[in-house]
Amino acid sequence: MLKTLRNAWKVKEIRMKLIFTFLMLVVIRFGSELPIPGVKTDFFANFFANQSTDAFGFFNAMTGGSFSSMSIFALSITPYITSSIIMQLLTIAIPKLEEMQRDGEDGRKKIAEYTRYLTVALALIESIGMAVGFGGQGLLINYDVWSVIIAVATMTAGSAFLMWIGERITEKGVGNGISIVLLFNIVSSLPQDVNTLYTRFLSNSKNIGSTVLIVLIMIAIVAAMVVFVIILQDGERRIPVQYSKKMVGRKLVGGQASHIPLKVNTAGVIPVIFASSIMSFPIVIAQFFHPDYTTIGGKILMVLNSSYWFRPEMPAYSVGLVIYLVLIVLFAYFYTSITFNPLEVANNMKKSGGFIPGIRPGKPTSEYLDKILNYIVFIGAIGLIIVSIIPIIISGVFTVSRLSFMGTSLIIIVSVILETIKAIESQMIVRNYKGFLND
Repeated sequence: MLKTLRNAWKVKEIRMKLIFTFLMLVVIRFGSELPIPGVKTDFFANFFANQSTDAFGFFNAMTGGSFSSMSIFALSITPYITSSIIMQLLTIAIPKLEEMQRDGEDGRKKIAEYTRYLTVALALIESIGMAVGFGGQGLLINYDVWSVIIAVATMTAGSAFLMWIGERITEKGVGNGISIVLLFNIVSSLPQDVNTLYTRFLSNSKNIGSTVLIVLIMIAIVAAMVVFVIILQDGERRIPVQYSKKMVGRKLVGGQASHIPLKVNTAGVIPVIFASSIMSFPIVIAQFFHPDYTTIGGKILMVLNSSYWFRPEMPAYSVGLVIYLVLIVLFAYFYTSITFNPLEVANNMKKSGGFIPGIRPGKPTSEYLDKILNYIVFIGAIGLIIVSIIPIIISGVFTVSRLSFMGTSLIIIVSVILETIKAIESQMIVRNYKGFLND
């Protein structure tokens, strides 16, 4: 990775893209420190401290801590991510959108435009919910109409501005801008996580030997998880495809061999995000009504709350983990089914004269692909479960807050870094190819 960046820095065109990306990230960090007018910036920090739930933890990590400090980027790019997922689902459900997606570049631009509109609408809804729902509980210094309007306008504009920065990074920088913004937000929480670990395990330790051992164990766990996530993200099953030769004029053309790459983790982090959202939704709604955790309803909320899982003093609440794991598997299959259609792939292969060796074209090919896909999706779901469950175990057993660079966040960090490095390498290859043509 360092070699790729070093070589890329030597190329003026790519160097300017790297500098532009860096400057945009500086703007984001600067905006993350600007408070929303009329808002108590420490409201959510105190709110989190008084809550036993970790429902907002992942959301706060995705905003780079801007949510807990209530900066102008409090919503970050989460409305854009949500709108992108919604548009992807609607593309499958609405034939007109599906046709638009197949229209090439013009259709994709139209869908991107709809995604922007939906992003602003979602940001507006979320900001209104926060300003109205928490405004009367102390979020706003003066809880009146004007203060609510200012807070809503600021949060919505901040989210739209981050979306614009992400698109500019995609256009003039390196890689997918939205992914880079998300990566930067998560990584910016790393110093706070290190301080949390130091306070919990090292600051009160009087034995140097045990301190060194704890540090080495932590490094080993993080390193092992990084390697595992890299394998999970890059793992794929290649289905061989052979194309038959065709007579064009007096010559036989074609006959080349290819393959269909089926990724092990086809759904990425989407299943974990969906499962976490469903588990957290009742908890988030309940916070508005100050639930009593001694009642049956309160105990159900504790079962859904990941902060109570793997706690030695209350093992019964870990039953919620089973629900969480089942949801991850179900969403892995669901999301893969709407993004990869074996029948469509089989028909396209048949039209192009392609076939899988030993498998007849058409429906048998579709059934074969579906069988292989079900197998590798299950493996990918198990991989997601392993990555997701380790930080939950650490948090429950050692009673520490959830670390932003573990679990789902780690998958995002590794996948975005790999994606960005590949984008830089492809730009270098294109540049060398153009140079060869010019020579």
